[in-house]
Amino acid sequence: MKHDKKQLSPVILVTGARGQIGTELVAALRNIYGREQVIATDLHDATTIVDLEGPYHQLNVLDKDELENLVATYGVTQIYHLAATLSAKGEETPLKAWHLNMQSLLNILEAAKDHKLDKVFWPSSIAVFGPSTARKISPQNALLDPQTVYGISKEAGEQWCAYYREHYGVDVRSLRYPGLISYSAPAGGGTTDYAVAVFHEALKNGRYECYLSPNTALPMMYMDDAVRATLQLMNARVEALKERGAYNIGALSFTPAELATELNKHLPDFTISYSIDKRQSIANSWPASVDDAEARRDWNWHPEYDLVAMTADMLDHLTPVYKNNNIATVS
Repeated sequence: MKHDKKQLSPVILVTGARGQIGTELVAALRNIYGREQVIATDLHDATTIVDLEGPYHQLNVLDKDELENLVATYGVTQIYHLAATLSAKGEETPLKAWHLNMQSLLNILEAAKDHKLDKVFWPSSIAVFGPSTARKISPQNALLDPQTVYGISKEAGEQWCAYYREHYGVDVRSLRYPGLISYSAPAGGGTTDYAVAVFHEALKNGRYECYLSPNTALPMMYMDDAVRATLQLMNARVEALKERGAYNIGALSFTPAELATELNKHLPDFTISYSIDKRQSIANSWPASVDDAEARRDWNWHPEYDLVAMTADMLDHLTPVYKNNNIATVS
């Protein structure tokens, strides 16, 4: 049934809704605006999904006609475009990753232009940074020299978003996400995914073999903070957004060794070992932390989770999943 675009509540379409970010963002959006106002889309066939709690459509974001059909049918007013191939996965099939990441964004921007959508959210990434960027506290306007196809696509995407904003008035908003940590969905092939896998392996097997060196510090963020930042940015007054590109956002910066130390406070028998692979070179090209002063100034961004709080909350949610495991936790 077609919706009226003049209604007060937005009609939101989310691509990549079954991914690490989309899983929690869809739930948050439906909690705010209502289940029927948020159309989740992904490559998965609906018949394979057992936890559908609102409108869902199987969608290949490279299919521009089907995308436009959904926008028109539902009277979509906002799109959160989350579908992408991430850093480590992208290096396995670089041309395929480039095509997915770039063409899907152009399809979204064209739909936003043609259907006069209110807003679009598109995530950028710390992958836009490279060896020329300051290793500590990388500034908002740092030189971008990405070293992966994922990062190159994100840098190009930032430019395309700026182009559509300047030439067609499309209100595109973006965050340079750091590594994201979540208990509700598996990680999707990123270089920072060790920080998710380590919790599952610690609870399941009591040990973890990390593919990054113990002292590799990277920007990280708990998913609760990432969702809150996304919604906060999308709800900010357009006049407040002085940085019309992708905002840096920071929260955590830690190493695998530091995370393991924190885990040991809860799981005394947990051990970590290291077998460094090609993902180390990707991590080496990224900053250890970012300067998010502009986000704090323009839309009052402040993270809520530090390493201690994030670790405790991850274990609170994941421990019941592995409750039959013999690994004991301590408070």
